[in-house]
Amino acid sequence: MLPMEKGKFITIDGVEGAGKSTQIDYIYDYLSRSGRNIIITREPGGTDLGKKIRELLLEGETSSMHSDTELLLMFADRNEHINSKVIPALERGDWVISDRFSDASYAYQGGGRGLNMERILELENWVLHGFIPDLTLLLDVDVELGLQRVNSRGNKDRIEQETMDFFVRVRDAYIQRSKMFPDRIKLIDASKTIEFTSQQIKNILLDL
Repeated sequence: MLPMEKGKFITIDGVEGAGKSTQIDYIYDYLSRSGRNIIITREPGGTDLGKKIRELLLEGETSSMHSDTELLLMFADRNEHINSKVIPALERGDWVISDRFSDASYAYQGGGRGLNMERILELENWVLHGFIPDLTLLLDVDVELGLQRVNSRGNKDRIEQETMDFFVRVRDAYIQRSKMFPDRIKLIDASKTIEFTSQQIKNILLDL
């Protein structure tokens, strides 16, 4: 008997209001039609423990948590996430789609909070041991447009309450990551229609 083919790990990232949730639904439907078993997860909050960490990270005021604490909680969630959910699913041959992954720590805690990128890299090496996604779809949208979309949704979490300048730094860090790892991170224009964004994603998935 031939060994089971390992699954693929796809991550979706981007600033607030980029439309990740909508495109994750599209990717799920598109890949499911090919007969693959697809698992959708998220960071933070992809496991039972992660849900509790997510509450700590996203509830309350923006100034209520030290930036280092935020970073460490994100990687605690990530360690549990990959070991108890992501890697076992991939080894079964499932495809995993994650709403955010380690690139978000470089963007939000590195770019947004101004934490040292080398410190984030050390944590990434310790937790992930070289484990990286097969593909990262980076949905890019102008910060002002993204925040308009967020504001239209109503209640905002602790991160969504941040300033315009914070999200400008986050976006800049994401774009820099896409330039550093162009083979893995695909920058997608998410500023136009949902259909336009989905078509760009479809073209990339065909290559994968």
